Amino acid sequence: MKLKNIGLIVLIPISIAAILAFLNHYNLVSVPQTVLFFSRWLAIAALFLYGFHKKTLTTWILVSMVVGAEIGHDFPEIGMKLQVLSKVFLKMIKTIVAPLLFATLVYGIAGHSDLKQVGRMGWKSILYFEVVTTIALFIGLAAINISQAGVGIKLPPGSKEELPIVAPQTLNDIILHIFPENVAKSVAEGQVLQIVVFSIIFGIALAMVREDKRQPVLKFTESLSEVMFKFTNIVMYFAPIGVGAAIAYTVGHMGLGILVNLFQLLITLYVALFVFLLGVLLPIALIVGVPIKNFLMAIAEPVSIAFATTSSEAALPRAMEAMERIGVPRKIVAFVMPTGYSFNLDGTTLYLSLAAIFVAQAAGMPLTFGQQILIVFTLMLTSKGVAGVPRASLVILLGTAASFGMPVWPIFIILGIDELMDMARTSVNVIGNCLATVVIAKWEGEFNPPSELAAANEDRIYSIKEDVIEK
Repeated sequence: MKLKNIGLIVLIPISIAAILAFLNHYNLVSVPQTVLFFSRWLAIAALFLYGFHKKTLTTWILVSMVVGAEIGHDFPEIGMKLQVLSKVFLKMIKTIVAPLLFATLVYGIAGHSDLKQVGRMGWKSILYFEVVTTIALFIGLAAINISQAGVGIKLPPGSKEELPIVAPQTLNDIILHIFPENVAKSVAEGQVLQIVVFSIIFGIALAMVREDKRQPVLKFTESLSEVMFKFTNIVMYFAPIGVGAAIAYTVGHMGLGILVNLFQLLITLYVALFVFLLGVLLPIALIVGVPIKNFLMAIAEPVSIAFATTSSEAALPRAMEAMERIGVPRKIVAFVMPTGYSFNLDGTTLYLSLAAIFVAQAAGMPLTFGQQILIVFTLMLTSKGVAGVPRASLVILLGTAASFGMPVWPIFIILGIDELMDMARTSVNVIGNCLATVVIAKWEGEFNPPSELAAANEDRIYSIKEDVIEK
């Protein structure tokens, strides 16, 4: 069956259901509830047909969001019982983060960030990463304070006892909480910040030992990270069920009105990311002298892969290849790109600051400017090393909320639309890392863009190779 026919089959029942709901909502026509009910579920059946045709994880997650919202609306008691499935999904994500953080950070530092070998490139990359991600954090902070997307969310009566009681922490407690006393205990308790600190120090120590001692551990961490990426892929097969269950519980527990806040949060994120792209990355590219047209053409494919898969890791091979084609030396690509995937998560850091304040707003916890700044600088550390892990930022968010005495129920609300947010922030992560490789190459005086004729010939050869591979 052709795609255009499938699209028409799906569009007709969805349009009918939307028109009937519109007419009934505005009292233009009195539509029986039974008719509305069957029209909605007929539209959902059409979405299932579309999902079976597309056979992609992203499609099924989007379909499951609609199904979950409908279950929560029509059968609220069943929707609330489905929360256990969303909790299972979150627990599985939590099992990924500790070993993946350790493996990627240690391998990134000891395998690619040997400052004895790369010299100036090391501190230039770290300086660039920290400046850009800090700006991203503050843009997210400003965006959520302007939109106030979390204000007005109210739990139904009798729900307060479900929230965990967290004792307020002093500044000394927060500082001491950063450093682990027992790494196994940190892993068991999901203390992400402590795992990051341990991994960074371990990576630096590994980089200082002799080559024969360093290589076995490097190979182990590289293998561990690859295994955990495959582990992530397996867990993500459960994502449609987990996300659908989360939004079913949310709608069943709080009603459809909560979706207004969710889409307000979604719009806030997209606008903030757009401002970051135009207000930060574009000026950097212009100041440094990046060939904008060639750069955009080069990153189109890896960014589209990142958007569709919500994983920076999936786009990494194409992104590295694209940066070499536009004139970045392989030694710089090999250093900056993998390191950036741990330290230069522009989209993720912007999202985390935005989401953390959303949680406080939803919980009715007014935060002073000083408290918000402290949260931002905490996120600067905890956000490192989660690239390539779909929805791992939710785990970072859970750890931050616990550290600052926030409840966790608003995070479960965010889970309902996290797929849509992850698409945008992952794409920005890839764009930021691609730009970083060009900036460092320019800074080192080693950026050698091919001439327009040579570039055209190279693209033509690349296209021919792709055709041969496909055949």
